Amino acid sequence: MNQAEIMDVAYDAVWTLIKVSGPLMLIALGVGLIIALFQALTQIQEMTLTFVPKILVMFLAMLVLLPFMMTEMIEFTNRMVDHFIGLPN
Repeated sequence: MNQAEIMDVAYDAVWTLIKVSGPLMLIALGVGLIIALFQALTQIQEMTLTFVPKILVMFLAMLVLLPFMMTEMIEFTNRMVDHFIGLPN
């Protein structure tokens, strides 16, 4: 395995990581921003107000996005297996 192949594998792994985790991170960011705005407008500084809605929304987002995430991970794994099978001994 030469340096170019290693960089291709690393690039593919990082890109797959971004595609799989990106939607969840953006949803968490959006919910956190909405909660922070609500807290700033109402001056309610309850700690559970920040965690409970985020946990619920993230759980629902994971349920909705799980098929997409699994498909991306399976495709990545198949690409890696095909790549490693094709390597010379």
